[in-house]
Amino acid sequence: MRLPAGGAAASWLGQHWRVEPVETLVPGHASELVRSAYERGFRKFIAVGGDGTSYEIVNGLFPRVHGAGRPTLAFLPLGTGNSFLRDFSDQGVESAIKALLAQRSRTCDVMRLTHKDGLLHYINLLSMGFSADVATLRARRFGGWGELGYQLAIFLSLARFRRRPFPLRVNREESLDRRPCLFLTFSNSKFTGGTMMIAPQAEINDGLIEYVRWGPISRVGLIRNLPTLYDGTHVNHPLAERRAAKSVEFQLDEPVDVMVDGEVLSVQCQRLDVLPSALNVVV
Repeated sequence: MRLPAGGAAASWLGQHWRVEPVETLVPGHASELVRSAYERGFRKFIAVGGDGTSYEIVNGLFPRVHGAGRPTLAFLPLGTGNSFLRDFSDQGVESAIKALLAQRSRTCDVMRLTHKDGLLHYINLLSMGFSADVATLRARRFGGWGELGYQLAIFLSLARFRRRPFPLRVNREESLDRRPCLFLTFSNSKFTGGTMMIAPQAEINDGLIEYVRWGPISRVGLIRNLPTLYDGTHVNHPLAERRAAKSVEFQLDEPVDVMVDGEVLSVQCQRLDVLPSALNVVV
């Protein structure tokens, strides 16, 4: 297995497996290291960090490995956000170590976003609108604050409360959905922001995108309903919708801020689809 980090985690892993520890130095470095490792024959990888680390590893593997065999990704969740793993346990590192020792794995879909400048892949979620605004603020002002930083960013984002359209078509429907909304999320797993159950019906290997849309709720309405975002009952709100989709087409005139697996980007989204069971995850 290949480890994109160093230090104590590498020492612990070295006592149990033959590993090649590698430390990332700058953002995006893990993707480069994984591409190189894959070319040298590595097929098993361990992400030591948070959702951002696993995001970089996934984008180092895909699209290169699609159709060439299923690589395996394991986790030691030492980052500020570990939303993907919460689908399986809330025990963090302890649960991840047990999964590693038991070599317990399952297949996982990979979401593929085509945008104006290329491709990106993810295993947790992509969001736009209010949720991306929150993630952007958290990254800029509260990057090292963990879940508390996410909650602070939510309340500060309420002051800049925007509801706007993101024209899209789900499953190749004839008409575009141009309705204004608070946010859109396109999930593979259930959680974001650590403990926020944004997509309660998502499954990581059903071959589908769990699409959740919340319409133009008022600021007061959002404040009243914030607790429902943490237990998943927000999808029952009259302004909320959810669908299981095979593909989504976007008709955006310019790049928009998106949050993808904890990373904040500005991209002009064009199409989202699924690579079914393209990855093994040790969970």
